Amino acid sequence: MIILAGTPIGNLGDASRRLVEALGEATTIAAEDTRTTQKLLRALEIENRPRLIPLHDHNEKQKAAEIVELARESDVLVLSDAGMPTVSDPGYGLVAAAAEAGVEVTAIPGPSAVLTALAISGLPTDRFTFEGFVPRKPGDRRRVLEAVARDPRTLVFFEAPSRVVQTLRDMAAAFGSDRRAAVARELTKLYEQVKRGSLAELAEWADGGVRGELVIVVGGATAREMPLDEALARVAALVSDGTRLKDATRAVAQETGHGARDLYDAHLAAR
Repeated sequence: MIILAGTPIGNLGDASRRLVEALGEATTIAAEDTRTTQKLLRALEIENRPRLIPLHDHNEKQKAAEIVELARESDVLVLSDAGMPTVSDPGYGLVAAAAEAGVEVTAIPGPSAVLTALAISGLPTDRFTFEGFVPRKPGDRRRVLEAVARDPRTLVFFEAPSRVVQTLRDMAAAFGSDRRAAVARELTKLYEQVKRGSLAELAEWADGGVRGELVIVVGGATAREMPLDEALARVAALVSDGTRLKDATRAVAQETGHGARDLYDAHLAAR
């Protein structure tokens, strides 16, 4: 069996009892960074010294098959440096390979920077999407942001301190400078901070220098009334791509402010 285990994202006290027990009993651990795992074992005063197999972005394709075969015989614990494996961390390729090979996969839930930042952001939590790290290249970054600019769901991003100012500026340009957002840094650590405000305000704040690991949470787009002919063109495009008419009109209604029934009837009338 393959066991994905969530590890603390900052505060060591967030290590669950299940995690401590699993670390104490593990014979094999696939770790994003074996040095980080060794530090975790020492910090938790765990005397067990299991076999450690590096599993990171650069070797996951090569190591997945080996680890899957090991997991047929005995449990393999999978750890990232912090948080849950597979979420912006190695592990997805391994899980996919295990599923294809019929090897069982389970998880020991643990801390999540995505959910923690979302929960304390003060922004809607009923519907959200995790976008990971935005691209480093300016042109790619702007294209990605423009693609989600009209998404009504709350958006969650990771970002590095060295790029956060420019990313917030690009977000303000793509989403509107008055879009509400929050920047959470150093979550669960001593200097945890959550800064809330408009994207323009947050870009100005970050310009003074920001340290630590960061999560940016951005409020979703509000429905804006779009000319009916443009809305119908969006419906037609979705339908031509294979989306059911009912689903297409619902999606466009949410984006544009038009009623789904009005769009449905107008599309049928125009055919």
